[in-house]
Amino acid sequence: MLKVAKFGFYMFGINTYVVYDPEAKEAAIIDPGMSRKEEFEALEKFIEREGLKVTHLINTHLHIDHAIADNWVKTRYNVPLEAHADDAMLGERIKQQAQMFGVRAEDVSVEIDRKLKEGDIVKIGSGELKVLHVPGHSPGSVCLYDEADGFVIVGDALFEGSIGRTDLPGGNYRQLIDAIKGKLLTLPRDTAVFSGHGDPTTIGREYDRNPYLV
Repeated sequence: MLKVAKFGFYMFGINTYVVYDPEAKEAAIIDPGMSRKEEFEALEKFIEREGLKVTHLINTHLHIDHAIADNWVKTRYNVPLEAHADDAMLGERIKQQAQMFGVRAEDVSVEIDRKLKEGDIVKIGSGELKVLHVPGHSPGSVCLYDEADGFVIVGDALFEGSIGRTDLPGGNYRQLIDAIKGKLLTLPRDTAVFSGHGDPTTIGREYDRNPYLV
């Protein structure tokens, strides 16, 4: 059984997740958005306290708020970055993204080491995350679905009562709506949805109430 730990960090109110197997002591860090000393320390202390070995670093997409600490995690825990190839151009432009939003980024770029695609399985101890390609917020946006434990980590594709913005480079509104309806709303209604910002929701709640998806 996999567990999910959520960290809310300063930059754009980003949610960073640690998905881990408490028995096998393996963990994946997803969308590391740490930008302050105390945020790096909070993540490190959690990993140490739970006695976890970080075996995966995954980005749901490579916008600056989700990827600003990628290179730190890669170095600190000696893990490759896993993300969809269609977001490689965003990783190459981390510094330009930072300038666009008026934030400071030490890294010029972030390189994808393992290219994820639809249907890939990420193993964490005895658990599995299935990769769903859900483009539209960015070309390479992916969601990570744990069927056994009933949750999906969706990045900025879907929010409680809303969807990801599509006005950034590579965004496509129609593509996002179609992908959400085809890949996410077809999951079981009680599936917990963990988004890149804001509070968790469920597939059923968004199917019934999300005004963008009627």
